[in-house]
Amino acid sequence: MSKLRMLIADDSAITRGLFEKAFTQNGFEVVSLVSNGRKAVDFCRETKVDFVLSDYDMPELNGAEATKIITGELGIPVVIYSDDLSVKAECISAGAALFTKKPPLTAYNAQTMNAFVAGVQEALKNVKGSLHTTAESHSIKDTVHEVLGKKGFKVLCIGASTGGPTAVQKVLSGLGNNFPLPVLYTQHLDIGADEKMAKWFCETCPNIPMSLARDGEIAKAGHAYLAPADKHLVIDYVKNELPVLHLSDEPPERFLRPAVNKLFRSAAKNYANNCLAVLMTGMGRDGAEGCKEIIDNGGYTICEDKSTCTVFGMPAAAIELNAATKVFPRDRIAGEVLKLVK
Repeated sequence: MSKLRMLIADDSAITRGLFEKAFTQNGFEVVSLVSNGRKAVDFCRETKVDFVLSDYDMPELNGAEATKIITGELGIPVVIYSDDLSVKAECISAGAALFTKKPPLTAYNAQTMNAFVAGVQEALKNVKGSLHTTAESHSIKDTVHEVLGKKGFKVLCIGASTGGPTAVQKVLSGLGNNFPLPVLYTQHLDIGADEKMAKWFCETCPNIPMSLARDGEIAKAGHAYLAPADKHLVIDYVKNELPVLHLSDEPPERFLRPAVNKLFRSAAKNYANNCLAVLMTGMGRDGAEGCKEIIDNGGYTICEDKSTCTVFGMPAAAIELNAATKVFPRDRIAGEVLKLVK
């Protein structure tokens, strides 16, 4: 395989030079060096590279802002580094393949730099769909959809909390008519609000009717099932590829019943790599561990981007666990789901 072609973006000429030397010595081809995120975006639009190594703190566009375009639109992986670990969630949310701590200038020796390069190499191996060099016939973005398209997703699970109904309504409305999967939805809600919520969804999303889930019910394609208040909604088992639902009185998880984690874990267990899940706006960490189990079992998760979340809690927690396959703003989630299932 030919050398991986990379672009280095950093507003420090010294840092650019040190990274260029380290990566060249480890078998990479450094195509160019640029001083800010805007120049990185412009370069990637004009020249083929396999990945971008980028500082976070840069003028014009920072590393996360540039990644939203470079990865989100162009399908090119970006590795972001920074001294400030508090920006990790923002960078992963933007779509970075890896966020890592920047080696201090005083530690730029061969051992430190080789370890840094090795960490980048490992992250690139884990990019969904595997990394192809530009000499090959299609992009990373295309490869991701080709590989995932062969999985044949069988169920869509959605979890949300604060601001969730409006967010989920946006997604369900965008799925159009004849959606080919059952939709299972856990929303943190108060007792007495569940029936009204299901009715509201039926009125605002007539393309995908919603009802309160019933114990023992077989979920059908093109229909959404809402977890009733004070009951965990889980998949009991699978019959003819369709989920058989169970309403559980198990104790609350982190004071929550229903809990998104309960639904997501059961989906991971029963559907493995045929499971597709969306985690949207909400306070706390519910759903993050469930996303991790879905990922670990070969499934696919989409988390809502900070830019559209009412509360960036639950998606951020999943992102921190490296449990988000993709991160998108609310208005792009439905389109991504349709790409994956049709």
